[in-house]
Parts: sequence; structure tokens; C-alpha cells
Amino acid sequence: MRPPTRTGVPALAPPVGAPSATAPATATTVPDPTVEEARLDRAAPQEILRRSGFDAAAPRFARALAAARSRAAAQRVVRHHGRALWQDAVGRAQGRGPAGGDLSRDDDRPLYWARLTLTRSLRTWQPSFPLGEDGRAALLDRLERASRGQDTVRPPAAGGVRRILLTGFDPFRLDVDVRRSNPSGAAALALDGVMIRTAGGPARVEAVVFPVRWADFTRGTVERALRPWFRPGPHRVDLFATVSQGRVGRFDLERFNGAWRGGLPDNAGDPVTGPVPVRYGHEAPQWTTTGLPYRAIVAAGTGPFPVHDNTAVTEIPAGATAPVVSDSGPTPGSTARAGGGGDYLSNEIAYRATLLRDVLALPAPGGHVHTPVLQFGPGNTDPGTGTVSDPEFVANRLAITAQIRAILTAAVGG
Repeated sequence: MRPPTRTGVPALAPPVGAPSATAPATATTVPDPTVEEARLDRAAPQEILRRSGFDAAAPRFARALAAARSRAAAQRVVRHHGRALWQDAVGRAQGRGPAGGDLSRDDDRPLYWARLTLTRSLRTWQPSFPLGEDGRAALLDRLERASRGQDTVRPPAAGGVRRILLTGFDPFRLDVDVRRSNPSGAAALALDGVMIRTAGGPARVEAVVFPVRWADFTRGTVERALRPWFRPGPHRVDLFATVSQGRVGRFDLERFNGAWRGGLPDNAGDPVTGPVPVRYGHEAPQWTTTGLPYRAIVAAGTGPFPVHDNTAVTEIPAGATAPVVSDSGPTPGSTARAGGGGDYLSNEIAYRATLLRDVLALPAPGGHVHTPVLQFGPGNTDPGTGTVSDPEFVANRLAITAQIRAILTAAVGG
């Protein structure tokens, strides 16, 4: 998730933990669909839902909502169906339960599109009791967290099993090609709850997925999801890896993360430019640094794709006014314009996670991993005429997931 760098004016952050829903409806109006929901009715999303069996999620949810006669009942419905959606996606990716159709089990897209069918249903639902904007926004927030695995993270208690926290992203740049998948999200589904063997002993992976929306990051969705497991306690993580899609044909371990948003539109169509808005009671640093054992990972031979230790950044050097590329990391006193992972949400999640690590003094390695770009096979590259999947597309996604697992294994051992 590494688009071109752009520049502009600062943005301010509302309080961390505010609801992450957008444009909530009142109890008496039927809102227009969000930008993301409006893509649902295209042919490719409908085919993906139908060929995975996830087209049944919205009707079940709508029936349950219609039967809710109080806000408390609606909260229970939203949490239950959100968690069920996440669990069904994880189970499908890991080979449990019915496939629901002929779409590859490792596919992350059914979860993304099904979640939007649920949010659209919830936003247009007319309850039989007073709800209002705040009440609906709270329900949407609960649905988002539950369907992304964020409220069911359960690292094992300390004692013999290492704890790994892995994050992925939704598909993005869907107006370029609405068929797109995100291998980081696919890996999150494939590895959630999985035990892996490492040189340091067994380790359990807990995974969550984040939206590709600036507003959610401004509201603190990353800190809200990660903070409980970065704090001291028996469930504190031993390793974390934020993962997103990056460059063609290679993995990158991003050494430095910058406090700058470059303005590329997100999945909601919003372009945001300016400093990354964080509030910790003091001025945020311009740069944070990975804690992953990059030398050990690069040397480990984790899979078919080369793994690079990426030290490049874009900065405005101290005393200068124009941005320049530094191949060896930030220079003293410089101002960030892009981390190694760019100036989009992949850089921002890396910045936020490593800054939270520093604020909470988490003594665990962690940082950002960029995967290869997941591409459709030859003859299937035109979104206007291509199919939603092909053998090379599936094989590459499986290979990327397997290599992410190997990278985590090497990171724990290193």
C-alpha cells in the first residue's frame, strides 16, 4: 500500500476512540450509500459474494435487526453477526466448514464485500425504537470492530507460547480495479489463531484487519486495537507485524516510518494531506524505527520472493525547504515526507504501531512488512473484461501468505 508522495496542509485529530463509522443515519432518514457501499452493486463484488456463499450474510443480519426491539438487543445482534462474519472468513480461509462456492478459500474479498452489505443494511435500518445518529454510529463502530477480529484478540497468557500480533488491510484502489484482493488481509485470515513452530518455541498468531480510510486512523482505530496487547501484563505480545501490499515482485522490511500523510484518496474517496495526527501529551516524533530483526529475516530465505531491508525515506533536511530522498534513512532534524513504506496508510499504521510501542515501552520486536503486489495472471489484467480470479492470482496469494508465515517464524527466532 505504497502510492506516490504528495504534500499539503496539516490535519487535526479528534479524540482517540471515537466511533469509526462514517455518515451515520438518523432514525427517520434513509441515507445514501457510502462510497464503499456504492461499489457493492457492481458485477465483480456480487460474483465474489455469490461464489463464496457470503451473499447470505446480509439477509440473515437484516432479519435479526428487524427483530430487535431495543438498543441493547440491537447491540447483541450487531456483535454476534460481526463476529460470525469474521469467524466464517477465518474458518473458510483455514479450510474449516463449507466453502460456500467455488471461489478459492484463501480469498480475503468475501469478508470485505460482505462487511459492506452489513454496514449498508445497518445504516438504512429503521428501528422500532429511538436510536439517533450517535446510537447508529455506535452500532456501526461495534460492527466494524467485530467483523475485523479486533474485539476477539486473545493472546495466550505468558508461559511457554510466544504471542504474535499480525495486522492486515482491506483491498484498496478499487476504482482502478474493483476485483482487487489484498494479500495482507488474506494472510490475516489464514494465520489468525494459528500456532507456528519457531527457534524460540511455539508461537500463536492473533490477527486483525484494518480499513483503508484516513478518518478511522485519525479517530485512533489502530491504537484502540493494539493498546491492550502492548501494555504490561500476561497477554502482552512478544512480536508484532503490520503488513500491507507494497511493491511488485518483492517483500520490503520498512526500516523507518514518517509522520506525514501524502494525500492519496482512500477507499472512501477522501484525500488527506498533512502530519499524522497523534496525541500523547507531547509533540510526536518525525520518525519511528522498526524493531524487527531485519538482518535475520533477510538472511533466512523465507520464500520465493526476495526480501529487502528498505532504508530509504523522503525528508526535508534541517534548514531546507524542498523534500529529497535519503537512501540511508532520515538525517538529524529532518521533517518527514514519506517513510520507507511511502506516505499512505501502510506507512501510517507502521508509524502509529511503533510509536505506541515506544510510548508504552513494549520490549518486543515489531515493524512493517510490505508484500509483493498481487497481480492477475496474463490475459486477465483488464478489469473491464477479466474474471474475478485465475490460477496465477490464487497461487501468488498463497505463496505470499506462506512467506509471511515464514517471515514471522524467522522474526521470532531472530
